[in-house]
This record gives sequence, structure tokens and C-alpha cells, in this order.
Amino acid sequence: MPGRLLRLVCTAAVAAGTVLAPLPAAAVPEPPSGERSVAELLTDLQRLYQDAEEATETYNATEEKLKEQRAEVRRLDGELARARLSLHDSRGAAGRLARQQYQNSTDISPYVRLLLARDPQHALDQSHVIGQLARERAETVGRLTGSERKADGLARRARKALDGQLTLAARQKKDRDTVQRKLHDVEELLASLTEEQLGAVAELERTDVAAAQEELVTSGALGSAEGEPTRAADRAVRYAVQQLGKPYEWGAEGPEAYDCSGLTSQAWGHAGRPIPRTSQEQWAQLPRVALRELRPGDLVIYFPKATHVAMYLGGGQVVQAPRTGEKVKVSPLASHPILGAVRPDRVQDRDAR
Repeated sequence: MPGRLLRLVCTAAVAAGTVLAPLPAAAVPEPPSGERSVAELLTDLQRLYQDAEEATETYNATEEKLKEQRAEVRRLDGELARARLSLHDSRGAAGRLARQQYQNSTDISPYVRLLLARDPQHALDQSHVIGQLARERAETVGRLTGSERKADGLARRARKALDGQLTLAARQKKDRDTVQRKLHDVEELLASLTEEQLGAVAELERTDVAAAQEELVTSGALGSAEGEPTRAADRAVRYAVQQLGKPYEWGAEGPEAYDCSGLTSQAWGHAGRPIPRTSQEQWAQLPRVALRELRPGDLVIYFPKATHVAMYLGGGQVVQAPRTGEKVKVSPLASHPILGAVRPDRVQDRDAR
């Protein structure tokens, strides 16, 4: 990480009360007979947090689809309104045509009128004009038919789009209820623990993270030399660091609170590189990068289902919106089981070369 960027991270972290490295491990008390061990409590708590975050990302994905569907409904409604206006104009023209045909109706055929005409050439010229009018009338009828078909088709698409919006809205409510239920499970477990148990669980978690971080470094999985961030990556990092100390809130995209993917998507959006909203889509759509090639601004994806994401700062540290009850903070890279990493501006890098 460049020196000035590292100083910015450290200053912001200290201001937000963030710990950049795990604390030393303390002895974990043995549980009384019949009680769950601290390790078991930590496993249960981590599973509940992960379930809640997975539900949150599912909710976020539905919310994004709902936004797109609402935009599609608005677009179709506007197009349908224009088609109906065009249909109204076509019907008006067709009405005028019908009145003209009624007023000019005659039982004498054009051939007879030509024979009786005093000036046959003038009659031929009139026939040409009449033919032109007939073609214009045919075009008017064709426009009316086309406008009717277009309006009918758009009306069917608009109804289908609205049905899709209602379906997504119902799914969103179901997803929201699932998140709230998962968070209630977390709260119940936390409420059941004593202060001593809570301290022991937190200490064991720090110990596990420190061990995982050490293994990551000594195994060589994390490269010793880091590349310089691009200007866009530098802007994304600076935005993320400026959010330190703000609370985690599921489904939030700032500016007062964030969830994990809300933070990373907003940071890169402010850097001029819009990316998908959810951690799953960030993992699925953005170019992959090896951990040994990490540079500031890259996104680190966690857990087998890609349900958590953080932004790499350099020096083995990430900035993340961790989970309910916590704040945006700087953490060791190995804070959670790593799935892989992606680089939002990699396509731009390739195009620039």
C-alpha cells in the first residue's frame, strides 16, 4: 500500500476505534459439565451470523431485481401512453377518411366518368390524383392497424411487467421476514450467554482469526509485494475508509449505514466504476484475481456461497461492514473463510494497455 494511503487508513482506523490486528489470546475457561463449550458457542454464533448475512444478500438481490422491474414498468407505461396517443391520431385520420368517402360516393365508375368527360386529359390527371389519394387512404388504414397492434402488444407486456413487479414485491417481503427471523436467532443466542461467555467467545474468535492470518502469510498464499492501486481503486479505498465507524445495517447502502456489499458497491460506484450490488454477483461477474496478486481496492469474497465481501487495503488488511451490531472497521484479511478475490477495474486495465 502506498505510504500516504496507509497513513490515511491508520488515521481513520484510530479515529473510529478500530483494531488493526488481533489481540493476544487469553486462556479459555472450561465449561461446567453439561454446558456447551466456548468453541461450540462460537461455531453456533458464526453459523447464525452467516445465515443472517446469506439471507441479507438474498434480500439485496431481490431488491435489485425489483428496482429493475419498476423501471421496466415505468418504461412500458410511457411507451404505451405514446402508442395510445398515436392510435388516437390514427383513428382520427381514419374517421376523416370515412367521412370523405361517404361524401364523395357515386354510382358512376371511373371508366364511365372518363368516357363522359369533356377533357379526357384532365380526367386522366384527376384519376392520377384519385389514385394518390387512394394510396394515402390505404396508408392511413395501415397505420391504424399497426397502431392498434402495437398498443395491444404493449398493453400485454405492461400487464406482464406489473405482475412481475408484484411477484418480486411479495418475494422481497418474504426475504425481509427471513432476515429478521435469522437476526432474531442471533439475538436469542447472545441474550442467553453470560458476560463471561461473551468475553470468552470474542477472545476465541480473535485467536482463530490471528491463527488463520498467520497461516495465510506463512503459506505464501498472500504475496509479499503488492501492486500500486489504479486511480479508480485509490478513490474506492478512500471512500470505504471514510465510512469507518458507521454502523452495519442489513440492506443499507449508505451514507449513514452499510451492509457488506452495500459498502463495496458504493465505494466503487463513487470511484466511477459501478459494480453489482450483492457479494454473489460481484463474485460471479467481476474478473477474478489470485490472493498473491492482491492490491488495494480489490474485493475479497468470503464463505462458500459468496455471502460476504470486504475491500482489500494492503498489508494483509481489509475494510468491511462486518455484521449486525458492529461498525465498519479494518480487519485482518483472514477474518472469515476466504473464497477468492475479484478486481473491479481489471477490464479497464486491459483496455488501457
